[in-house]
Amino acid sequence: MPRAAVVDGRTGPDTWNDEGPAPAATTLALERGPASPSLLEKAEQVLGAFDRAHPRLSLTEIIRRSGLSRSSAHRILDQLVRLRWLERDGREYHMGMRLLEHGGLAAHHNRLLRAAQPRLDALHEATGKLVQLFVLDGTDVVCLERVGSLDDRALPAHVGARLPAHCSAAGKAILGFGDPADVERVVDTGLPARTPRTVTRPLLFRTELASVRESGVAWDRHGTCRGLVSVAVPLRGAGRAIAAVSVSSTGNHRTQGQLVPTLQSCARSIWTELYGPGRAARFAPPVEAPPARVPVPMDNMMRWARIDGWM
Repeated sequence: MPRAAVVDGRTGPDTWNDEGPAPAATTLALERGPASPSLLEKAEQVLGAFDRAHPRLSLTEIIRRSGLSRSSAHRILDQLVRLRWLERDGREYHMGMRLLEHGGLAAHHNRLLRAAQPRLDALHEATGKLVQLFVLDGTDVVCLERVGSLDDRALPAHVGARLPAHCSAAGKAILGFGDPADVERVVDTGLPARTPRTVTRPLLFRTELASVRESGVAWDRHGTCRGLVSVAVPLRGAGRAIAAVSVSSTGNHRTQGQLVPTLQSCARSIWTELYGPGRAARFAPPVEAPPARVPVPMDNMMRWARIDGWM
């Protein structure tokens, strides 16, 4: 018969019986009690607080929805912001660009990409070239989508790939119509050379951006990768650019120049789809989709990164 034993001040079954000692894991579990959540599990609780109905949350809301203490939530949020998994805008947090890099497919439900995808497909069909959609992130541009391919494998052309903004056509298209602070941040990097054709002198770089503002078109002639020629136009209305669409090939840049009107038409069409009449109805969530009532599990983590608000 099992004998009674005192465990943590309580009487319960003895950990020893007539058949020998209980497993060590059982003894340790009795001594230590329930395991506390790991750092990764706490991070998942924070990330799981976001969903389609709540793309932006304050610290108080994250604490309430995650169930974490204020100190734990604040510590995890600071780390996630440093890692760029989350971004902070005033008192609110939202999904960061790093999620896109870890899972390129996360962008496919993004509002920008939903508007751009069919038009990028049409541009590729019309040109036969590699077509890409980029956004600015720090001193780099990140590829949100690509249609087509290149024989030259030296170019990182996959979704989520990063290119230096100062030498890529898309980067110059965005910077030419972007925040001056972003230009200064890029110049402060020293404009490192990727090829002998990369513009590395700040004065020439600023002159090139002035040309972009005048013509509305940006070029990369072998500055990012040897043999690669790209042309890009900004995605914008009357204000700053929010993205850029580019066409790339290993052909002659004069041939690329003939594609500029088609490229500009594509960018205008995407902008109209995003901000033209009837946009609210086009991007409204499905009526039948109920709001999430529980935190999103870890294996579905990228799903809520595809929402409109992270942009």
